[in-house]
Parts: sequence; C-alpha cells; structure tokens
Amino acid sequence: MRRGAWLVLLLLLAMQCARADTIVLKNGGRISATNVTVEGDRVYYETASGRSSVAKSEVERIELGDSSGPSASAPANLPLLMPRVDLGGGRADVARAAVHDGAVDDVYLARLEDETRNGGAAAVSRLATAYDAGALFEFNRGDIEHALYLLRRGLTFAPEHLSLLLNLSRLQLRRGEYTAALDSLVRAEQVAPDDPDTAVLLGWAYRRTNRLDRTVEEWKRALSLRPDPRLEGSLANAERDLEEERSYRAEESSHFALRYSGSATALFLPGEVLRALESHFRDLQTELNFTPPESIAVILYTDKAFADITNAPSWAGALNDGRIRVPVHGLTAVDDRLSRVLRHELTHSFIFQKTGGLCPTWLNEGLAQWMEGKRSEKFAATLAKAIESAQARAQSAGQTSVAPGWLEGSWTGRSADEATVLYSLSLAMVEYIIRTNGMADIGRLLDTITAGPSTEAALRSVLQMDYSGLEKETARYLRRTYAQ
Repeated sequence: MRRGAWLVLLLLLAMQCARADTIVLKNGGRISATNVTVEGDRVYYETASGRSSVAKSEVERIELGDSSGPSASAPANLPLLMPRVDLGGGRADVARAAVHDGAVDDVYLARLEDETRNGGAAAVSRLATAYDAGALFEFNRGDIEHALYLLRRGLTFAPEHLSLLLNLSRLQLRRGEYTAALDSLVRAEQVAPDDPDTAVLLGWAYRRTNRLDRTVEEWKRALSLRPDPRLEGSLANAERDLEEERSYRAEESSHFALRYSGSATALFLPGEVLRALESHFRDLQTELNFTPPESIAVILYTDKAFADITNAPSWAGALNDGRIRVPVHGLTAVDDRLSRVLRHELTHSFIFQKTGGLCPTWLNEGLAQWMEGKRSEKFAATLAKAIESAQARAQSAGQTSVAPGWLEGSWTGRSADEATVLYSLSLAMVEYIIRTNGMADIGRLLDTITAGPSTEAALRSVLQMDYSGLEKETARYLRRTYAQ
C-alpha cells in the first residue's frame, strides 16, 4: 500500500494495542508493564502506578508480548543463487539459439551434443553455454527440477566445465542440498583451483553444514583472489561465530546438529532440546509435506552471547539465519516457551528449504506463529478496525492498501512497535487462509511462490485475490471469528 495508508494501520495498532511486556530482573523479579523503552542506562516502563524506571544493569532481559518474543528470521543471506551465463566472446548467439520463442530448443542442444562428441574445446564451450542458458530460462520460470536436469545433462558431455559445475552447486545450495553442493564444488575446485566464485560458494556450503573453520578458510582464500566488501562482512561474522563456539559442546540426532555453551545449559537440557526438535520435525513433515534433505544446525547461547553474536533486534527472542540460534540461559528443561520457540524457528528452516528462500516474510512469519500455536484473538478487534480504516483511507485516495515492500522484505530493522504490527497482521492473514481453506492452500501458495513471478501473482492464482483482497477478507474473518 502507499505509505500514508500503511501508517494509518501502523499507528492505530501501535496506539491501541498496548502490549504487555515483561522486564525480567537479574534477581529473579519480573515486572509486567507497557511502553517499555531503553534510554541510556535506564529501562523505563508504565504500569497502573504510572511511569517508572529501573537501572539497565539490573535487567536480565525484556520479554515482549506473550513472553516468548518474536524471532528474527533472516536465512536468505546466501549469495544470489541462480544460474549465470557468460555471454562474452560470441556466446550470446549460442544462448539465443538455445532458448527462443519461450522454450528451450532441444533439437539445438542435441546438435551441440553431437558436435561435442566429435569436436574440441570450442564445441564443449558452446554446449556449456547452451545448457547454462537453458537452466537459467527454466529457473526463471520456476522449474528448478528441469534446470537441474539440464545442468546434469550438460555435465555428462562436459564433466569438467566450470560454469556448469558452479551453476549446479548454486541450485543445490538453494534447495538445501548442501552435501551435494559440496561434491559439485570440490569438482569445480579441482578444475579451477584459483577461481574466487568456487571459494565463495564452498564457504557457504561449509557454513550450512556447520563447518565454520572451513568456511573461514575458503572465504579468506576467496578474498585473496578477489576483493569483495560484502564477503568481508560475512567472513567477520563467521570468524565471530567460530571464536564463540570453540569451547562449545556438540550433540546430534537424526535431523539436527546441536552446539551449546556449557555455561548456558543445564546437564539434561541439550538432550531434551533434541527430543523436542525431533518431535516438531515429524509434525512439520506432515503439515508442510516436505522433508529437509540435510541436518539442521542449532546453537544454544547464554543471553549475552546471543545478543553479542547475532546482533539481533532487541525484540527478537531467537534468530534463524540458516542456523537456529536460541538463548537458553537459566533454563533447566524444555518448558512450553522454549518448545514454542523451537517449533517456530524450525518452521522457518522448513519453509526456507522448501521454497529456496523465496517465501515472503509475512507468510514465513505468519506460518511460523501459527505452527507454534499462536492465534489472533488477542488483537482481533483492533486489527480488524485498523485494516478497515486503512482500506477506507486508501480507497478515498485511489490507492491500494498494502505495501508489498513492508510485508515481503526483511523485518530485522523494524522497531518493536512496527514488529508487533507486522507479526500480528501476518498471523491474521495466515490464520484466515488456513481456517478458510486448510493447509492445502498454504502448500499450494508456497509451491506457486517458488515457481511464479511474484507473491501477488501466487495469491491471485491460489486464492483468487490480491493483497488488498486478502487484507479485506482477513478483517472479515477476524470480526466473524472473534466477535465479542
């Protein structure tokens, strides 16, 4: 929606949804309050007695809302994982011959295969370009399976061609097939030991398989081959993780690789965490009709280490950036709060791997909240009123009423009030979809988003409505379901 219409919704919710937060003190005390803010060395808050404050040094943490705290999900920090085509040196003509009139030309590919059987390096180069172009075309129209087929087919004729190997690894990383990607990248490294792209992708594959030492090694090598300011930032984060986790202990289960700080966890907590995760894994397999192909990394921190390492926003109760990161300091068992946090974060891991990182934030966060057991009753009346007010204001201005940029982009830079609004709206929209048509529509929506040009196009295809229609139907659902 346009900015003015969105701000109506944002301000209504920020003013009318006075969220009850909990200030947890280091001495074990808890203060239930609203409008909690941190100003300098004091934490200010409001209760029925008025505005008060407490020294920041006395505060262990601040729990937002229902005490679990939303998560900050940012797993899509992988590089842009799509096939690339080198069109230099006359290769553009080959790419145009391989893909034209809205399709891959199989006859042309077959002719190039014949030439490769009987030709030399030039024939191999033409074939690789054609298959790279075909894979990019299929990827762009959402058919990753066919893109993978084309790359593997090309490699049967050019098994040592660097671009085919790198493009294959990019799609394998996107699909969460990290071990397979490592195999492709090791082959690429043997072909071109000094290729910086290979080193960058190897670093990501090692990071996703929890091998931080190899990640740091590969990214340092990549930077020695080619400067890259963004990679320097990723390297700094990996080095920070590696240093923090040097003394961490490790345990594994069928689907998880767990690391934890001995000072953060009670003796039996790691085993309980793994059992809870495996239970949630089985449930999500059924609900989402998907099984992640690789073990999922989980890190348990002290509260201080979590804040220092992740740089997560203050409202975040956990973080999923490809590894599930959870602060557990002081817990001796998996209580209801921790179980819900684990289920929420695990949902993000499923969705990321199911969609290749293409799921918009509102659907990702809304579905994670639904899976952990949250519902919209608390904010239903206020949220419905806010949506209707925003729609009316937008309609009078001749505008639509939702801004995809707000809903689809990252929320990690949002304030606590903005995050509350966005999480409430995302849960309500997902709840409406599930309660109206069941999980089947969620599955179709995730599949269509992965294969289609945009989220709004997927909404039209699956739900026969755009963002504005989804907003309107969500408001109606909230009033109908939670009418007082």
